[in-house]
Amino acid sequence: MGTVAVLGGGIGGLATSYYLCKSPQIKKVIVLESSHRFGGWLWSTRRSDGAVFEHGPRGIRPAGAVGRNTLNMVEDVGLEKEILPVTYSHVASKNRYLYVGGKLHKMPSGISGLLQKVQPFSRPLMFSLVKEIMVKKSQEEDESVYSFVSRRLGKELAEIAVDSLCRGVFAGDCRKLSVRSCFPVLYNAEQRRGSLILGMLLGSGPGPVILPGCLAQRSVKESWAQWSLKRGIESFPEAIIENLQQSQKAELHPNAAVKKIDPSTPGWKVHLEDGVISADYIISALPAKALSTVLPPSCPQLIQQLQDIAMATVAVVNLEYDGSILPVMGFGHLVPSSEDRALLGVVYDSVPYPQHNRPGALTTRLTVMMGGAWFQEAFGDPEAVNEEALLTCALNAVRCHLGVMAPPSWSRVAVHKDCLPQYYLGHFRKVELMRDLIRQSNMQLSLTGSSYDGAAVNDVIFSARTAAANLLGTGI
Repeated sequence: MGTVAVLGGGIGGLATSYYLCKSPQIKKVIVLESSHRFGGWLWSTRRSDGAVFEHGPRGIRPAGAVGRNTLNMVEDVGLEKEILPVTYSHVASKNRYLYVGGKLHKMPSGISGLLQKVQPFSRPLMFSLVKEIMVKKSQEEDESVYSFVSRRLGKELAEIAVDSLCRGVFAGDCRKLSVRSCFPVLYNAEQRRGSLILGMLLGSGPGPVILPGCLAQRSVKESWAQWSLKRGIESFPEAIIENLQQSQKAELHPNAAVKKIDPSTPGWKVHLEDGVISADYIISALPAKALSTVLPPSCPQLIQQLQDIAMATVAVVNLEYDGSILPVMGFGHLVPSSEDRALLGVVYDSVPYPQHNRPGALTTRLTVMMGGAWFQEAFGDPEAVNEEALLTCALNAVRCHLGVMAPPSWSRVAVHKDCLPQYYLGHFRKVELMRDLIRQSNMQLSLTGSSYDGAAVNDVIFSARTAAANLLGTGI
């Protein structure tokens, strides 16, 4: 394999390039990114006074095979000394809140939390768990997250806790999202064990085997719940870029939007605004809809399937306040759609990562997340939205939910257009069909990135590893 073109320079494209450059089979990797910067939604602002603010993911989980895989990469690119771990015993791990009925409610945790009646729930959660073991498994090949949880654990949990969770993780509507694609562990637990509880206790089936490196072993020993980096999450893609440059196999092109790709002998012609690149193979880490706009018209069915994957836009408002202004300590709070459709949640950034506060001063950093699947309904066209209106909405939420009356000392508004794919019912079939169409047409093309096999950072990186391994014929 001579030259591989990787479309997209977010974490999916960079991770794909990282794995490809490790193989002696690959002579050159060309990474094409449409914007001026690499890293995609892994995006940090580092102020000159030392404060760090995250505009995308702020913490990554180390758990499971995909978590180990990411930590192995972090170690390989030399970031182990930059890690900021948050343990399970930390207040940010133990305390998570829901805003329901105009009040903050701490989510139940531990055995005592399950046995007691805890607002906003009308009865102890143990009742739902005991009942769950007796529920028959579904014969359907897919189901909405809301339907699945309602059937197994009751409507109250679905309408409050799971509705909020889906808004916080996917910025999406649990009544439309697929349980099989969004929460495969839950789906597999029911299918293989007949129960979520038994699935959690006995395991829900074999997964990929990823041997832990020193950093992943440390995460287990120290009981990490999540981790970040001293200079922000964007340090991760920056370190991967440095690794790629050292390999001397990779060419990284910012401001290189792909206009169209045409089949050629033996591979592809990739048309850019200022020229054409030849490649033997393409791995696309573009969002599905973006890829659909550059494919040749000779594959209409594939184009249609790609276009059918919906995306959600999220407004992220970073706020800094002087002093300690939080009435509670924890990771943050989520808001169910029944309470406020516009507001997804508020993250108390200073609690898990005080190291990112401005040195030498007592400050509080918050991030307010808004919109998602409800963006158009709440704020109108993302292209025409007024940032001042978004800031006002965020400040009102902080005032109402947390009782913070003082104005922030600093703020920043970002509108992340089409940043999160929405895995609707039947998503797994759609992805299977796309890959079948590519195989049947003998196209020298692979799909990776957040549109297909998981939107979390760990999932995207593992999808990149899988795409590279499949191309190289090496297995995971």
